Amino acid sequence: VDESELLTVPDGWKEPAFTREDNPKGLLEESSFATLFPKYREAYLKECWPLVQKALDEHYVNATLDLIEGSMTVTTTKKTFDPYAIIRARDLIKLLARSVPFEQVFRILQDDVACDIIKIGSLVRKRDTFIKRRGRLLGPKGSTLKALELLTNCYIMVQGNTVSALGPFSGLKEVRKVVLDTMKNIHPIYNIKTLMIKRELAKDPELRSQSWERFLPKFKRKNLKKRKEPKKKNTKKEYTPFPPPQPESQIDKELASGEYFLKERQKKRKRMEEIKAKQADATKKRQEERNKAFIPPKEKPIVKTKKGN
Repeated sequence: VDESELLTVPDGWKEPAFTREDNPKGLLEESSFATLFPKYREAYLKECWPLVQKALDEHYVNATLDLIEGSMTVTTTKKTFDPYAIIRARDLIKLLARSVPFEQVFRILQDDVACDIIKIGSLVRKRDTFIKRRGRLLGPKGSTLKALELLTNCYIMVQGNTVSALGPFSGLKEVRKVVLDTMKNIHPIYNIKTLMIKRELAKDPELRSQSWERFLPKFKRKNLKKRKEPKKKNTKKEYTPFPPPQPESQIDKELASGEYFLKERQKKRKRMEEIKAKQADATKKRQEERNKAFIPPKEKPIVKTKKGN
C-alpha cells in the first residue's frame, strides 16, 4: 500500500463516539468550571438556561446559574462517563458569556466541533485604529464575516475585545489566522481569496499530495519608502552662535554712494532724472509691443514643379 494513502483520511470517515461501554465505572473525582458573565446577558441566560441544563443532562453534567454573583458553573456527577464532557461544558458556558446564541453553542457538545476565543483587544494600541480594523473584519453589512463563515464552515461572533469562533478544527485555524492578520493591518479580502482557491484545489484528488504554492496568489506590500517627495522642503539653517549682521540704514547707504554730501537741489534733480529714465524705458517697451502688429509674417518660398516632357 502506498504511504500517501495511509496518511490521508478517507472521505466521510468519522471517529467512533465515546460511549458508556468505553468507561463503565465512570469518573473517580468531581470536576467543575465556573465563568462570570456581563450584566446585559442576564435576561437571555435566564430564558435559555432550561435548554442548557437539558443539553448537559444528556452528558450527565450539572449546570447552575448564579444571578447574584453573575456566574455559571458546570460540574461532573457520578454518572458522567465521558472525561472530556466537562471540557465541552466549560467551553459552552464561555461562549454563552461571550454573547454567542444557544442555537449555535449547543453544537460544541459534538465530537467534531471545537471553539476558539481570540483576544484582539491588546493587539492594537490606539482605540480608533482598533475599532476601524474590527469593522473591517465585519465588512459592509457583515458581508466579509459571512464570506469567512462560508469558507471555513465556522460560526464567528465579533463581540467587544474578543472574536468567538465555533466549528471544525481546520476552519478554526484559518479563522484565527485571518483575525490576527486583520489586526496587523492586512485586509481580510486577501485571505478570503486564498481560501477560495484552496477550496477549489481540495476538490481535485491529484493535487492533494502536491504543493499549492504555485496556485496561491502573492500580494505585494506597498513600500512606504517610495513616496513622492514634497516640492517644498523645509531645510533647517546651520546653527551659528553669532548674531546676524545689522542691516544698513538709509544714511549709511547715502554715505556709501556719496549722495549724503549733495545739496537738496542736486538730490531733487537726481531723483527727477531717474524717474525720466524709467519713463523712457517704459515708453520704448510699449512702442515695441505696438509695432509688433505691423510686422508682416514671413512668406513661404514658392516651389516650382517641373512639368514632364
